[in-house]
Amino acid sequence: MRHQNRTKHVHHGRTTAAWTASMMALAGFVILFVAFTFGQNGFTAFNGSPTPMPNMVLTIIGAILVVAAPIVGGALNLAGKGQD
Repeated sequence: MRHQNRTKHVHHGRTTAAWTASMMALAGFVILFVAFTFGQNGFTAFNGSPTPMPNMVLTIIGAILVVAAPIVGGALNLAGKGQD
């Protein structure tokens, strides 16, 4: 019998699971940035509001995306869409 030299193929994060998790986290952080920068009082640096108020709907959506990103990435990895 011949011994085959099998090496593990390394994707370096170029998988469906990695891209999905990364893009979900990026979208969540962008939504959180918008929620805190342009909240209910507008852009707080220019309107003189003493207390900036983030947009709570966008804050919740962004936080859910950031928290769900590694969960979805892990689930896709278990489903075979990640690195071997």
